[in-house]
Amino acid sequence: MLAASMGLLLHLLLFQTGALNPDGGLSLPVLTLLFVSEFGFFLTAIGAVVAGRSLLRQGLKTVPLLVVLSCTGFAAGFVIVGMGLWKLIA
Repeated sequence: MLAASMGLLLHLLLFQTGALNPDGGLSLPVLTLLFVSEFGFFLTAIGAVVAGRSLLRQGLKTVPLLVVLSCTGFAAGFVIVGMGLWKLIA
């Protein structure tokens, strides 16, 4: 649950800095945004794994399933944003 909420906050941070649409200008340096994106990916990927293990142990319950789905979605979003930011470095 904590990883999903941190992932949401980091996505909001990336949204506010313009990382989702880098053509319009960025308010933070590119390497800082890449670090935030990579940290968010690792955080939410670990959260998805931990929640998935909990889901397998406890059976199909709503909260762990929502955490797995949200963390997986956030991790995929961080990968997409990170790939978009890598284009700005080259």
